[in-house]
Amino acid sequence: MRFVPTPLEGAFVIELDKREDERGFFARLFCESEFAAAGLDTRFVQINNSLSRDKGTLRGMHYQLGEAGEVKVVRCVRGTLWDAILDLRPGSATFGQSFGAELSAENRRMMYAPRGFAHGFLTLEKDTEAFYLVSAFYAPELERGVRWNDPRFAIPWPEEPQVISEKDEQQRDFDPAWHLAG
Repeated sequence: MRFVPTPLEGAFVIELDKREDERGFFARLFCESEFAAAGLDTRFVQINNSLSRDKGTLRGMHYQLGEAGEVKVVRCVRGTLWDAILDLRPGSATFGQSFGAELSAENRRMMYAPRGFAHGFLTLEKDTEAFYLVSAFYAPELERGVRWNDPRFAIPWPEEPQVISEKDEQQRDFDPAWHLAG
């Protein structure tokens, strides 16, 4: 695996190191020792899977507070999505900055989103499926979200979303008193 730093401290795009022959290829998606050597979290308690039927489906921007804060490793296994992360760590040099990358079944890249980041994605093809490793159990009372088009952050989505859940449509603009306090 190659851990390619993003402009946001502690966040990486992970590229697979494929070993190819006439049969195809083999690659590790996760290796505890390689993640640890890169200074990344190695404990994951859930593997989540999502399917978005329509192109232009937006999911996000989600995160959890405090002890329930999650590290996520996201991979697209069918179709293509634009994966977005937003640094919400108080005191971080990149607080309020976002980064996005195209993840697809074909490029096999993964996004590593550290604890304290909001995460979301927009599907660029119909029937796009993603799976992600998560380092903390879901805690509804500590769940938060930021509106996908909050002008404070101006996340540069590649397209206008066409499908948004009611929950995501009703997310608040950023307010530190609510978004960062448990």
